[in-house]
Amino acid sequence: MRAVGYWARETLDGGEPYGDYQSMGLSNRQYGILREVVDAARTRERDQGAPAADELIGRQVRRAGAERYRDGAPSVGPWQR
Repeated sequence: MRAVGYWARETLDGGEPYGDYQSMGLSNRQYGILREVVDAARTRERDQGAPAADELIGRQVRRAGAERYRDGAPSVGPWQR
């Protein structure tokens, strides 16, 4: 989840991610988290400033990681039985 936080901050700072989520080193699930976090952080930054947005990124990435990876397995896919 560290990569999600990195890319969220890069994106919020105006950086342009290169390629697709795989070239960013993210899974599809992580990319979904990234998009949610960046959307929320943009709103927070506009309303409360950059430090508040950075704090929100850290908190949301930790929470999303804990929620979506609590079982440690992929949620769907051909590898599921």
